Amino acid sequence: MLTASQARAARAMVRMTVLELARRAGVAPYTITRLEAGQALQVRTLEAVRSALEQAGAEFFENGVRLREH
Repeated sequence: MLTASQARAARAMVRMTVLELARRAGVAPYTITRLEAGQALQVRTLEAVRSALEQAGAEFFENGVRLREH
């Protein structure tokens, strides 16, 4: 799914603030903070955050994340 370390790394790679990611994912900023701290979240929330990061250019794979090549 989406791990805390992947979320932190992806957000840094796409140069997005917690507030911006929360807005794009349709969740509260505290939810992003909780995710990045490793707290359990609902699957639909993880999917929304992952989708927002992918739309911003992140590409996820089994054990990591990278910027999508253009």
